Amino acid sequence: MTIDERAELGAELKKKCNCCQAALLALADQTGLSEEQLMQLGSGFGSGMGNMEGTCGALVGAGMAAGFKLRQKSSTPYTRQISENFRERCGAVLCKDLKGRDTGTVLCSCPDCVRNAIRAYGEIVGID
Repeated sequence: MTIDERAELGAELKKKCNCCQAALLALADQTGLSEEQLMQLGSGFGSGMGNMEGTCGALVGAGMAAGFKLRQKSSTPYTRQISENFRERCGAVLCKDLKGRDTGTVLCSCPDCVRNAIRAYGEIVGID
């Protein structure tokens, strides 16, 4: 499956789960975890880590997937790069900013955040 196909799958999955779960499920084969485990892992990271104040859940999911895929002591450098790539695509990393909670201007819809997090993951971790 190409990264663009994964991105579209993630956007479709967003219809039935939160952004973090959608990103994780679209990257399931990268983690070695079951769908049930991924749903549990991502359950508290919807709406910007539970409250719109935090980092976009889709971005969190991409960072989690990188940790599982790379199986290194620290995936921080990769997660930082994924985050920077995501910010360039979406204009922000905090849910409240992406959704325009304080400004009234939506920078990126939830399905597009999922797409962009998955694409950023693919570019940084190295899958097509």
